[in-house]
Amino acid sequence: MSLSFCIDSRRGKARTGRLLTPHGVVETPIFMPVGTVGTVKGVPQDTLEELGAHIILGNTYHLYLRPGVSTVRKLGGLHRFMAWRRSILTDSGGFQVFSLNELRKVSEEGVTFRSHLDGSSHFFSPESAMEAQIGLGADIIMAFDECTEYPADRARMRASMELTASWAARSKKYFEEHKHEVPWGAPSEGECSGDAREQQVPRVARNDNEGEAGTRHVTSAAPAQSLFGIVQGGMDRELRRESAERTIEIGFPGYAIGGLSVGEPRELTREIVESTLEHLPADKPRYLMGVGTPEEIVEYANLGVDMMDCVLPTRAARHGLLFTSEGRVSIKQARYAQDAGPLDPNCGCRVCKRYSRAYLRHLYASNELLAQVLNTIHNLSFYLDTMRRVRHSSSLGEECRSLASVWSRPKS
Repeated sequence: MSLSFCIDSRRGKARTGRLLTPHGVVETPIFMPVGTVGTVKGVPQDTLEELGAHIILGNTYHLYLRPGVSTVRKLGGLHRFMAWRRSILTDSGGFQVFSLNELRKVSEEGVTFRSHLDGSSHFFSPESAMEAQIGLGADIIMAFDECTEYPADRARMRASMELTASWAARSKKYFEEHKHEVPWGAPSEGECSGDAREQQVPRVARNDNEGEAGTRHVTSAAPAQSLFGIVQGGMDRELRRESAERTIEIGFPGYAIGGLSVGEPRELTREIVESTLEHLPADKPRYLMGVGTPEEIVEYANLGVDMMDCVLPTRAARHGLLFTSEGRVSIKQARYAQDAGPLDPNCGCRVCKRYSRAYLRHLYASNELLAQVLNTIHNLSFYLDTMRRVRHSSSLGEECRSLASVWSRPKS
Protein backbone atom coordinates (compact mmCIF):
# COMPACT_ATOMS: atom_id res chain seq x y z
CA MET A 1 0.00 0.00 0.00
CA SER A 2 1.47 3.36 -1.04
CA LEU A 3 -1.48 5.68 -0.44
CA SER A 4 -5.08 5.46 0.68
CA PHE A 5 -7.86 8.01 0.56
CA CYS A 6 -10.99 7.93 2.70
CA ILE A 7 -13.92 10.32 2.37
CA ASP A 8 -15.42 11.07 5.78
CA SER A 9 -18.28 13.44 4.91
CA ARG A 10 -19.98 15.09 1.96
CA ARG A 11 -21.94 18.32 1.66
CA GLY A 12 -23.09 18.92 -1.87
CA LYS A 13 -19.95 18.72 -4.01
CA ALA A 14 -17.69 19.44 -1.04
CA ARG A 15 -16.18 16.61 0.96
CA THR A 16 -13.80 16.04 3.85
CA GLY A 17 -11.43 13.13 3.96
CA ARG A 18 -8.12 11.67 5.01
CA LEU A 19 -5.14 10.99 2.81
CA LEU A 20 -2.77 8.40 4.27
CA THR A 21 0.80 8.67 2.99
CA PRO A 22 3.93 6.85 4.19
CA HIS A 23 4.74 9.88 6.36
CA GLY A 24 1.37 10.42 7.99
CA VAL A 25 -2.27 11.34 7.69
CA VAL A 26 -3.33 14.48 5.80
CA GLU A 27 -6.84 15.79 6.43
CA THR A 28 -8.55 17.13 3.31
CA PRO A 29 -9.36 19.56 1.83
CA ILE A 30 -5.83 20.76 2.43
CA PHE A 31 -3.66 23.69 1.42
CA MET A 32 -0.01 22.76 0.84
CA PRO A 33 2.66 25.42 1.49
CA VAL A 34 5.26 25.59 -1.27
CA GLY A 35 8.84 24.78 -0.25
CA THR A 36 10.57 25.45 -3.56
CA VAL A 37 14.15 24.41 -2.76
CA GLY A 38 13.56 22.30 0.33
CA THR A 39 12.39 25.21 2.44
CA VAL A 40 9.25 27.29 2.80
CA LYS A 41 10.97 30.67 2.57
CA GLY A 42 11.67 32.19 5.95
CA VAL A 43 9.85 29.56 8.02
CA PRO A 44 11.67 26.79 9.95
CA GLN A 45 10.26 23.29 9.86
CA ASP A 46 9.28 23.29 13.54
CA THR A 47 7.22 26.43 12.96
CA LEU A 48 5.47 24.79 10.01
CA GLU A 49 4.60 21.88 12.29
CA GLU A 50 3.18 24.28 14.89
CA LEU A 51 1.09 25.95 12.19
CA GLY A 52 -0.44 22.58 11.33
CA ALA A 53 1.14 21.96 7.93
CA HIS A 54 0.99 18.20 7.36
CA ILE A 55 2.15 18.21 3.74
CA ILE A 56 4.38 20.62 1.83
CA LEU A 57 5.52 20.96 -1.76
CA GLY A 58 8.98 20.65 -3.29
CA ASN A 59 9.93 21.74 -6.82
CA THR A 60 11.83 19.12 -8.81
CA TYR A 61 13.27 21.62 -11.29
CA HIS A 62 14.88 23.78 -8.59
CA LEU A 63 16.09 20.85 -6.48
CA TYR A 64 17.49 19.16 -9.60
CA LEU A 65 19.61 22.25 -10.29
CA ARG A 66 20.57 22.88 -6.67
CA PRO A 67 21.71 20.96 -4.61
CA GLY A 68 21.14 18.16 -7.14
CA VAL A 69 19.13 14.95 -6.90
CA SER A 70 22.21 12.79 -6.21
CA THR A 71 23.06 14.87 -3.15
CA VAL A 72 19.53 14.60 -1.74
CA ARG A 73 19.42 10.86 -2.49
CA LYS A 74 22.73 10.18 -0.75
CA LEU A 75 21.48 12.04 2.33
CA GLY A 76 18.42 9.81 2.58
CA GLY A 77 15.86 11.70 0.51
CA LEU A 78 14.17 15.05 0.90
CA HIS A 79 12.52 14.20 4.24
CA ARG A 80 15.83 13.56 5.98
CA PHE A 81 17.71 16.23 4.04
CA MET A 82 15.37 19.00 5.20
CA ALA A 83 14.46 17.37 8.54
CA TRP A 84 10.75 17.25 7.69
CA ARG A 85 8.89 14.33 9.31
CA ARG A 86 5.58 14.80 7.53
CA SER A 87 4.36 14.32 3.99
CA ILE A 88 5.90 15.87 0.86
CA LEU A 89 4.62 16.23 -2.69
CA THR A 90 6.98 17.11 -5.54
CA ASP A 91 5.94 18.48 -8.90
CA SER A 92 7.55 17.09 -12.04
CA GLY A 93 9.28 20.29 -13.12
CA GLY A 94 6.99 20.65 -16.14
CA PHE A 95 5.53 24.00 -15.08
CA GLN A 96 8.91 25.49 -14.17
CA VAL A 97 10.34 24.44 -17.54
CA PHE A 98 7.24 25.89 -19.22
CA SER A 99 7.91 29.18 -17.42
CA LEU A 100 11.39 29.43 -18.98
CA ASN A 101 9.71 30.25 -22.29
CA GLU A 102 12.59 31.24 -24.62
CA LEU A 103 15.03 28.96 -22.77
CA ARG A 104 13.28 25.70 -23.70
CA LYS A 105 12.61 23.48 -26.71
CA VAL A 106 9.86 20.86 -26.61
CA SER A 107 9.88 17.60 -28.59
CA GLU A 108 8.08 14.27 -28.35
CA GLU A 109 11.01 12.93 -26.34
CA GLY A 110 11.02 15.70 -23.74
CA VAL A 111 12.17 19.26 -23.10
CA THR A 112 15.62 20.75 -23.58
CA PHE A 113 16.08 23.84 -21.43
CA ARG A 114 18.70 26.18 -20.05
CA SER A 115 19.16 26.75 -16.36
CA HIS A 116 18.01 30.11 -15.09
CA LEU A 117 21.02 30.01 -12.74
CA ASP A 118 23.96 29.69 -15.13
CA GLY A 119 22.56 29.06 -18.61
CA SER A 120 23.74 25.43 -18.69
CA SER A 121 21.78 23.05 -20.93
CA HIS A 122 19.62 20.25 -19.50
CA PHE A 123 17.02 17.76 -20.68
CA PHE A 124 13.86 16.55 -18.95
CA SER A 125 11.90 13.57 -20.23
CA PRO A 126 9.10 11.65 -18.51
CA GLU A 127 11.69 9.06 -17.55
CA SER A 128 14.27 11.49 -16.17
CA ALA A 129 11.59 13.47 -14.31
CA MET A 130 10.47 10.23 -12.64
CA GLU A 131 14.07 9.30 -11.87
CA ALA A 132 14.58 12.69 -10.23
CA GLN A 133 11.40 12.49 -8.15
CA ILE A 134 12.10 8.93 -7.05
CA GLY A 135 15.54 10.12 -5.98
CA LEU A 136 14.07 13.03 -4.02
CA GLY A 137 11.76 10.58 -2.27
CA ALA A 138 8.53 12.56 -1.84
CA ASP A 139 5.40 10.69 -0.75
CA ILE A 140 3.47 11.89 -3.82
CA ILE A 141 5.11 12.63 -7.14
CA MET A 142 3.65 13.98 -10.37
CA ALA A 143 3.67 12.73 -13.95
CA PHE A 144 5.67 14.85 -16.38
CA ASP A 145 3.28 17.09 -18.31
CA GLU A 146 3.29 19.91 -20.82
CA CYS A 147 1.58 23.09 -19.70
CA THR A 148 -0.34 25.06 -22.35
CA GLU A 149 0.14 28.80 -22.49
CA TYR A 150 -2.75 31.25 -22.57
CA PRO A 151 -4.05 32.27 -25.00
CA ALA A 152 -3.60 29.34 -27.39
CA ASP A 153 -5.56 28.10 -30.38
CA ARG A 154 -7.28 24.72 -30.33
CA ALA A 155 -4.61 23.01 -32.41
CA ARG A 156 -1.95 24.04 -29.93
CA MET A 157 -4.11 22.96 -26.95
CA ARG A 158 -4.73 19.56 -28.53
CA ALA A 159 -1.06 19.02 -29.33
CA SER A 160 -0.15 19.87 -25.75
CA MET A 161 -2.83 17.57 -24.37
CA GLU A 162 -1.67 14.70 -26.62
CA LEU A 163 1.89 15.18 -25.47
CA THR A 164 0.78 15.15 -21.82
CA ALA A 165 -1.16 11.91 -22.38
CA SER A 166 1.84 10.26 -24.03
CA TRP A 167 4.18 11.46 -21.29
CA ALA A 168 1.77 10.25 -18.58
CA ALA A 169 1.95 6.69 -19.92
CA ARG A 170 5.75 6.86 -20.10
CA SER A 171 5.91 8.36 -16.60
CA LYS A 172 3.86 5.51 -15.15
CA LYS A 173 5.87 2.85 -16.98
CA TYR A 174 9.17 4.15 -15.64
CA PHE A 175 7.74 4.66 -12.16
CA GLU A 176 6.40 1.11 -11.93
CA GLU A 177 9.79 -0.25 -13.01
CA HIS A 178 11.84 1.87 -10.58
CA LYS A 179 9.65 2.80 -7.61
CA HIS A 180 11.58 0.39 -5.36
CA GLU A 181 14.57 2.78 -5.61
CA VAL A 182 13.05 5.34 -3.24
CA PRO A 183 15.81 6.59 -0.86
CA TRP A 184 13.90 6.23 2.39
CA GLY A 185 15.95 4.99 5.29
CA ALA A 186 15.32 4.07 8.89
CA PRO A 187 15.59 7.16 11.12
CA SER A 188 18.98 7.63 12.75
CA GLU A 189 19.23 7.76 16.54
CA GLY A 190 17.41 10.78 17.90
CA GLU A 191 15.62 11.44 14.62
CA CYS A 192 11.85 11.61 14.25
CA SER A 193 11.28 11.91 17.98
CA GLY A 194 8.02 13.18 19.39
CA ASP A 195 4.43 12.09 19.66
CA ALA A 196 2.40 10.24 17.09
CA ARG A 197 0.94 13.45 15.73
CA GLU A 198 4.37 14.34 14.37
CA GLN A 199 3.68 11.66 11.77
CA GLN A 200 7.01 9.88 11.51
CA VAL A 201 7.57 7.14 8.93
CA PRO A 202 5.38 4.17 9.91
CA ARG A 203 7.24 1.04 11.07
CA VAL A 204 6.13 -0.88 7.98
CA ALA A 205 7.92 1.67 5.80
CA ARG A 206 11.31 0.92 7.36
CA ASN A 207 13.78 -1.67 6.11
CA ASP A 208 17.35 -2.30 7.23
CA ASN A 209 18.57 -3.55 3.83
CA GLU A 210 19.95 -0.39 2.31
CA GLY A 211 21.27 -0.34 -1.25
CA GLU A 212 23.91 1.76 -2.98
CA ALA A 213 24.06 5.53 -2.49
CA GLY A 214 21.53 5.41 0.31
CA THR A 215 18.83 3.84 -1.84
CA ARG A 216 16.07 2.14 0.14
CA HIS A 217 14.65 -0.95 -1.55
CA VAL A 218 11.14 -1.11 -0.11
CA THR A 219 9.55 -4.52 0.26
CA SER A 220 6.22 -5.23 -1.37
CA ALA A 221 4.50 -4.88 2.01
CA ALA A 222 6.02 -1.48 2.74
CA PRO A 223 4.47 1.84 1.82
CA ALA A 224 5.99 3.49 -1.25
CA GLN A 225 5.65 6.62 -3.32
CA SER A 226 2.48 7.37 -5.26
CA LEU A 227 2.36 8.84 -8.75
CA PHE A 228 -0.49 11.22 -9.67
CA GLY A 229 -1.61 11.94 -13.22
CA ILE A 230 -2.24 15.46 -14.51
CA VAL A 231 -5.14 16.64 -16.67
CA GLN A 232 -4.31 19.29 -19.28
CA GLY A 233 -6.16 20.66 -22.33
CA GLY A 234 -5.84 24.42 -22.02
CA MET A 235 -9.08 26.34 -21.71
CA ASP A 236 -11.07 23.91 -23.86
CA ARG A 237 -13.67 21.97 -21.85
CA GLU A 238 -13.90 19.13 -24.37
CA LEU A 239 -10.14 18.65 -24.46
CA ARG A 240 -10.12 18.65 -20.66
CA ARG A 241 -12.76 15.91 -20.67
CA GLU A 242 -10.73 13.85 -23.13
CA SER A 243 -7.54 14.40 -21.14
CA ALA A 244 -9.27 13.30 -17.94
CA GLU A 245 -10.64 10.13 -19.56
CA ARG A 246 -7.27 9.18 -21.07
CA THR A 247 -5.41 9.86 -17.83
CA ILE A 248 -7.92 7.77 -15.86
CA GLU A 249 -7.52 4.97 -18.43
CA ILE A 250 -3.76 4.89 -17.72
CA GLY A 251 -4.64 4.61 -14.04
CA PHE A 252 -3.31 6.65 -11.12
CA PRO A 253 -4.15 6.78 -7.38
CA GLY A 254 -4.84 10.52 -7.66
CA TYR A 255 -5.49 13.15 -10.31
CA ALA A 256 -4.38 16.75 -10.67
CA ILE A 257 -5.77 19.61 -12.72
CA GLY A 258 -2.82 21.51 -14.20
CA GLY A 259 -2.23 24.33 -16.63
CA LEU A 260 -4.30 27.00 -14.86
CA SER A 261 -3.36 30.41 -13.46
CA VAL A 262 -1.30 31.06 -16.60
CA GLY A 263 -2.89 34.44 -17.36
CA GLU A 264 -6.52 33.50 -18.00
CA PRO A 265 -9.42 35.38 -16.33
CA ARG A 266 -10.38 34.02 -12.91
CA GLU A 267 -13.91 33.32 -14.13
CA LEU A 268 -12.50 31.07 -16.83
CA THR A 269 -10.30 29.27 -14.30
CA ARG A 270 -13.34 28.43 -12.22
CA GLU A 271 -15.29 27.26 -15.26
CA ILE A 272 -12.51 24.89 -16.33
CA VAL A 273 -12.00 23.56 -12.80
CA GLU A 274 -15.69 22.87 -12.27
CA SER A 275 -16.16 21.18 -15.62
CA THR A 276 -13.01 19.06 -15.25
CA LEU A 277 -13.98 17.86 -11.76
CA GLU A 278 -17.09 16.28 -13.27
CA HIS A 279 -14.87 13.81 -15.13
CA LEU A 280 -12.55 12.81 -12.26
CA PRO A 281 -13.17 9.72 -10.08
CA ALA A 282 -15.19 10.52 -6.97
CA ASP A 283 -13.18 8.09 -4.84
CA LYS A 284 -9.70 9.45 -5.66
CA PRO A 285 -7.96 12.60 -4.37
CA ARG A 286 -8.29 15.65 -6.62
CA TYR A 287 -5.41 18.11 -6.69
CA LEU A 288 -5.74 21.63 -8.16
CA MET A 289 -2.25 22.89 -8.97
CA GLY A 290 -1.05 26.45 -8.39
CA VAL A 291 -4.31 28.12 -7.30
CA GLY A 292 -5.20 30.53 -5.53
CA THR A 293 -6.33 33.35 -3.21
CA PRO A 294 -8.00 32.65 0.18
CA GLU A 295 -11.39 33.27 -1.42
CA GLU A 296 -10.57 30.83 -4.23
CA ILE A 297 -9.37 27.98 -2.04
CA VAL A 298 -12.68 28.13 -0.16
CA GLU A 299 -14.56 28.15 -3.45
CA TYR A 300 -12.62 25.21 -4.89
CA ALA A 301 -13.00 23.19 -1.69
CA ASN A 302 -16.76 23.70 -2.09
CA LEU A 303 -16.48 22.29 -5.61
CA GLY A 304 -14.85 19.09 -4.36
CA VAL A 305 -11.13 19.82 -4.68
CA ASP A 306 -9.11 17.96 -2.02
CA MET A 307 -5.61 19.41 -2.41
CA MET A 308 -4.33 22.86 -3.40
CA ASP A 309 -1.04 24.71 -3.44
CA CYS A 310 0.06 28.23 -4.32
CA VAL A 311 3.07 30.49 -3.79
CA LEU A 312 0.76 33.45 -3.17
CA PRO A 313 0.76 33.47 0.67
CA THR A 314 4.56 33.36 0.90
CA ARG A 315 5.28 35.62 -2.08
CA ALA A 316 2.69 38.21 -1.04
CA ALA A 317 4.09 38.20 2.51
CA ARG A 318 7.54 39.17 1.25
CA HIS A 319 5.96 42.16 -0.47
CA GLY A 320 4.00 43.26 2.58
CA LEU A 321 0.58 41.98 1.46
CA LEU A 322 -1.19 40.18 4.29
CA PHE A 323 -4.46 38.25 4.28
CA THR A 324 -6.90 38.70 7.15
CA SER A 325 -10.49 37.86 8.02
CA GLU A 326 -11.30 41.55 7.47
CA GLY A 327 -9.67 41.78 4.04
CA ARG A 328 -6.20 42.32 2.64
CA VAL A 329 -3.74 44.55 4.45
CA SER A 330 -0.80 46.25 2.72
CA ILE A 331 1.34 46.65 5.80
CA LYS A 332 3.74 49.03 4.05
CA GLN A 333 1.11 51.81 4.11
CA ALA A 334 1.79 54.79 6.37
CA ARG A 335 -1.65 54.59 7.97
CA TYR A 336 -0.46 51.61 10.04
CA ALA A 337 2.54 53.48 11.50
CA GLN A 338 0.78 54.14 14.81
CA ASP A 339 -1.80 51.34 14.75
CA ALA A 340 -1.47 49.47 18.05
CA GLY A 341 -4.01 46.82 17.13
CA PRO A 342 -3.24 43.24 16.05
CA LEU A 343 -2.96 42.46 12.37
CA ASP A 344 -6.13 40.35 12.52
CA PRO A 345 -8.21 40.36 15.74
CA ASN A 346 -9.84 37.06 14.67
CA CYS A 347 -6.55 35.27 14.07
CA GLY A 348 -4.85 33.28 16.81
CA CYS A 349 -1.44 32.90 15.16
CA ARG A 350 1.71 33.83 17.07
CA VAL A 351 2.09 37.02 15.01
CA CYS A 352 -1.38 38.37 15.70
CA LYS A 353 -1.16 37.43 19.38
CA ARG A 354 2.09 39.26 19.98
CA TYR A 355 2.77 42.06 17.49
CA SER A 356 0.96 45.24 16.49
CA ARG A 357 0.33 46.51 13.00
CA ALA A 358 2.61 49.44 13.84
CA TYR A 359 5.51 47.13 14.64
CA LEU A 360 4.97 44.99 11.53
CA ARG A 361 4.87 48.16 9.44
CA HIS A 362 8.08 49.39 11.10
CA LEU A 363 9.88 46.11 10.34
CA TYR A 364 8.82 46.22 6.71
CA ALA A 365 9.72 49.91 6.26
CA SER A 366 13.12 49.21 7.86
CA ASN A 367 13.74 46.30 5.47
CA GLU A 368 14.25 43.96 8.39
CA LEU A 369 14.40 40.23 7.61
CA LEU A 370 12.04 39.62 10.52
CA ALA A 371 9.31 41.40 8.55
CA GLN A 372 9.37 38.69 5.87
CA VAL A 373 9.45 35.93 8.47
CA LEU A 374 6.51 37.22 10.52
CA ASN A 375 4.48 38.15 7.45
CA THR A 376 4.98 34.68 5.99
CA ILE A 377 4.06 32.94 9.23
CA HIS A 378 0.82 34.89 9.42
CA ASN A 379 -0.18 34.34 5.80
CA LEU A 380 0.48 30.60 6.01
CA SER A 381 -1.41 30.42 9.30
CA PHE A 382 -4.33 32.23 7.68
CA TYR A 383 -4.43 29.81 4.73
CA LEU A 384 -4.09 26.71 6.92
CA ASP A 385 -6.65 28.03 9.41
CA THR A 386 -9.06 28.76 6.56
CA MET A 387 -8.86 25.14 5.42
CA ARG A 388 -9.33 23.90 8.99
CA ARG A 389 -12.47 26.01 9.30
CA VAL A 390 -13.76 24.73 5.96
CA ARG A 391 -13.20 21.12 7.07
CA HIS A 392 -14.89 21.74 10.41
CA SER A 393 -17.94 23.39 8.86
CA SER A 394 -18.23 20.68 6.21
CA SER A 395 -18.04 17.92 8.82
CA LEU A 396 -20.94 19.60 10.64
CA GLY A 397 -22.94 19.82 7.44
CA GLU A 398 -22.72 23.61 7.38
CA GLU A 399 -22.34 25.60 4.20
CA CYS A 400 -19.45 28.05 3.79
CA ARG A 401 -19.86 29.78 0.48
CA SER A 402 -17.36 32.59 1.05
CA LEU A 403 -14.25 33.45 3.01
CA ALA A 404 -16.30 35.76 5.23
CA SER A 405 -18.70 32.96 6.11
CA VAL A 406 -15.80 30.65 6.94
CA TRP A 407 -14.30 33.15 9.37
CA SER A 408 -17.67 33.96 10.94
CA ARG A 409 -17.70 30.42 12.39
CA PRO A 410 -15.39 29.18 15.13
CA LYS A 411 -12.74 26.74 13.97
CA SER A 412 -12.45 23.22 15.30
